[in-house]
Amino acid sequence: MKSLHNVRVAACLLILTTVVAMQVVAADRRPQVSSPPSEAAKVGMGASVLARIPERMHEFIAEKQIAGAVTLVARRSQVVHLEAVGQADVEHNRPMTTDSIFAIASMTKPITATAVMILQDEGKLSVDDPVAKYLPEFKSVSLADGPPAQTITIRHLMTHTSGIGGSQRAEQSLRATVEVLAKQPLRFEPGSKWQYSPGLTVCGRIIEVVSGQSYDEFLKHRIFTPLKMVDTSFTPKPDDRNRLALLYKPGADNRSIELASHWLAEDAGQRAPNPSGGLFSTASDMAKFYQMILNGGESNGRRIVSAAAVKQMTQLQTGDLTSGFTPGNGWGLGWCVVREPQGVTGMLSPGTYGHGGAFGTQGWVDPHRQMIFVLMIQRTGFGNSDASDIRKEFQEIAVKAIEAAPDSHSTSSTTIE
Repeated sequence: MKSLHNVRVAACLLILTTVVAMQVVAADRRPQVSSPPSEAAKVGMGASVLARIPERMHEFIAEKQIAGAVTLVARRSQVVHLEAVGQADVEHNRPMTTDSIFAIASMTKPITATAVMILQDEGKLSVDDPVAKYLPEFKSVSLADGPPAQTITIRHLMTHTSGIGGSQRAEQSLRATVEVLAKQPLRFEPGSKWQYSPGLTVCGRIIEVVSGQSYDEFLKHRIFTPLKMVDTSFTPKPDDRNRLALLYKPGADNRSIELASHWLAEDAGQRAPNPSGGLFSTASDMAKFYQMILNGGESNGRRIVSAAAVKQMTQLQTGDLTSGFTPGNGWGLGWCVVREPQGVTGMLSPGTYGHGGAFGTQGWVDPHRQMIFVLMIQRTGFGNSDASDIRKEFQEIAVKAIEAAPDSHSTSSTTIE
């Protein structure tokens, strides 16, 4: 009987431990909700203006521009707006939720850049090192008419000034991917111009060589786990597939939307993790990453990357070179930087930094206002995803919410953690 009692006690303890563990994971995943008016006012924002964001998103849904959206606004470490509207899966009438998972495509690039800077902080590499120091296959890289005058550096990779061309989709391994890229002629002399490229993919392979870990494991252990980004990965877990927002394109009549082929979702698990654009994430997870960067590389007292590295990444590195997909932008190390706000960036402060994704997702940090903007949608075939009216109006409303509230330097207990 005593033995049976011990078995029962052990079983109860196991169940209790499992429940507690599940609660911890749920707490890590639990999204912040829109703050009440009093909380928004504490960080100098008007809740009534922020309420226009979901209203406008519903209008975009009615106009058949999107199936649904998740929007997040944070200021001074507090999430003041997080809303989900519409549907993640139209055919099955599955609603969008604040923890819906999105393919964030090129929003992966700043995360890869941060991983590179972590290694620089540790003295294991320098962004001014030649790429061939770590990847010998780049020793023989050349232009169409001969060898380049400049040696390709990691800095060139991170600023899209390397001249490397080719697909940003990964092969079966990162090693194989960079071997393919290294065999292709450079498009231009390194450092002479800006052209969007798979440079961050090459950085992913450098991370593997220098750290001795696989690229995705390095990100998991050095960025995602410390920041409690529990829903960010290159391959969504089978249990999370019902949280995946599906991709939509314009219908044949241009008055509807229809399901599109989602190459990133199809690639997941079939190819190597793509450092240029392979991640899946949620609005709340991305806000945690951006808040760490806005904090100068710290989160909850834990240093992820140095303040000096954050400054390097988020300040202009491309001089007067024409760069980016919308006017007035420049490039840092893996990050787009707003030089001269205009058009879709007209409401943002000079020095705002971030990145968009091919499927319409956007994530931007305005350090002057201490604001974070995260827009999560999934669409293709609607033109330049960085210049969409959806992005522009989302940002405009969020900034107007500051103007609508008396400014205050009070802080709230509800923070991004």
